[in-house]
Amino acid sequence: MAAIYGEEWCVIDDCAKIFCIRISDDIDDPKWTLCLQVMLPDEYPGTAPPIYQLNAPWLKGQERADLSNSLEEIYIQNIGESILYLWVEKIRDVLIQKSQMTEPGPDVKKKTEEEDVECEDDLILACQPETPAKALDFGISENRAEIEELPPIDHGIPITDRRSTFQAHLAPVVCPKQVKMVLAKLYENKKIASATHNIYAYRIYCEDKQTFLQDCEDDGETAAGGRLLHLMEILNVRNVMVVVSRWYGGILLGPDRFKHINNCARNILVERNYTNSPEESSKALGKNKKVRKDKKRSEH
Repeated sequence: MAAIYGEEWCVIDDCAKIFCIRISDDIDDPKWTLCLQVMLPDEYPGTAPPIYQLNAPWLKGQERADLSNSLEEIYIQNIGESILYLWVEKIRDVLIQKSQMTEPGPDVKKKTEEEDVECEDDLILACQPETPAKALDFGISENRAEIEELPPIDHGIPITDRRSTFQAHLAPVVCPKQVKMVLAKLYENKKIASATHNIYAYRIYCEDKQTFLQDCEDDGETAAGGRLLHLMEILNVRNVMVVVSRWYGGILLGPDRFKHINNCARNILVERNYTNSPEESSKALGKNKKVRKDKKRSEH
């Protein structure tokens, strides 16, 4: 692969067989770029597929699912054979098709994720509130002037583990329009836009109906958004949105990644006084676990 793709091919960990290849629609003038990271198990290619991750800030939702399904279909059709070349060319075909569409490409003049993680100082955004900016136009009606301004956004202290970095961002929100405003503002920051995942969740209390309006987004990190929202439910926070950015550093963290995502979120919620002290928050989490255990016992 190194002989075929040259500088696009990168060895992250030779012993663990972890590799990364940067794929573009056009080598000379790229509009769309994606990083395919793979770990080759000992059973590959005989009886096991590569463990892979698709890294691109623009790749989300159905588009990510469709590409993943295409790669898995290629594996099923070629079980027992080396498929990395087929995967790379399939991804390149998708990028070429995307570049032929009318939508503009993202800013590709940014460092690779490995370079981003090594420049750790650049990852750490100011851990203080931003000055409220002018409202973005999301069609908010004039009679909702009180929510037209972009809420202030706070940035938490990053957590780094095995070259992956996690950082939480928090903003007070009282309607879904403000959620869109906050996301748009965060994505103006190239560092955040280049994150491997930007997981978020929000809870808004509707006084008139005495119910919560809430939602979450995994952004490719399966179940992370739901776990984040569940944490916010346990802490009983309201009228707040939390976004956790993760910059992948090339080493798989397993379940620890969910721990870091929730710890980032809980820390900033406590720091900004949306919940109790860290000790009381820990008790609330522990109490919730105990209730679930007691419930399971009662079911038997």
